[in-house]
Amino acid sequence: MFVHNLNPILINFGFLEIRWYSLAYIFGIIIGWILGKKIIEYKLRHETLDLERSIKFFEDLISYIVIATVLGGRIGYILFYNFSYYLENPIEVFKIWQGGMSFHGALLGIILATYIFSNKEKIRPFFYLDVIACVAPIGLFFGRIANFINAELYGKPTTVMWSVIFPNVDNIPRHPSQLYEALLEGIVLFSILASITFFFKKARTGICSSLFLILYGIFRIFAEQFREPDEQVGYLLNILSMGSTLSILMIIAGVFIFLKVNKNEKYK
Repeated sequence: MFVHNLNPILINFGFLEIRWYSLAYIFGIIIGWILGKKIIEYKLRHETLDLERSIKFFEDLISYIVIATVLGGRIGYILFYNFSYYLENPIEVFKIWQGGMSFHGALLGIILATYIFSNKEKIRPFFYLDVIACVAPIGLFFGRIANFINAELYGKPTTVMWSVIFPNVDNIPRHPSQLYEALLEGIVLFSILASITFFFKKARTGICSSLFLILYGIFRIFAEQFREPDEQVGYLLNILSMGSTLSILMIIAGVFIFLKVNKNEKYK
């Protein structure tokens, strides 16, 4: 058993706080940016695309992704998890530093931004969505570790030997569900998608994108069984948490894309 006494603030200058959660976003974006360029370089060894042009497009796309992640994550949280509260307290919408981001909202934002950017530049959206899908688990890993440090999104009560007590919540031993998600959504998902990217040369464009949706959805639903549902939402139909419900939709979309990609010749 571990008693959580971690400080969510790394450095406090008085007028400025450096939080682990903010660093998670920064590290995820920087490492994803670097690795994304490596993936493009690797992919274009087997295709007739212009390497320098494609990397430039990817670097330009990063700014779209950063904005889409923040806006999509915040809007998604408001709509999916706490709409009535923000409707009554509209000024709270802008206080992102207090928490309240939705992965599924950020995902929708990133997909939309990538399509807008791709149509603007007349390039294939799935080429870049595959790259994003491969590097996204890195950001997810850092994000879930930050959730653990913040003592948020904690798990259900348990008696397992690796349970954690979050004193800011109560004195009940709980599942460290944030770490379960860091393992599954971060390390395991990245290992699978990176293996497909670097070792399965015949994988069609769009496969990584579809598998990301399917596998993340499965891993998230599994982890939700150990995680306390959001207090203001609870369980839908007394069965599914909001996270599980949205993840089911992800899986359905992923299966649809997977079948379409394998059937359509243009995705070769």
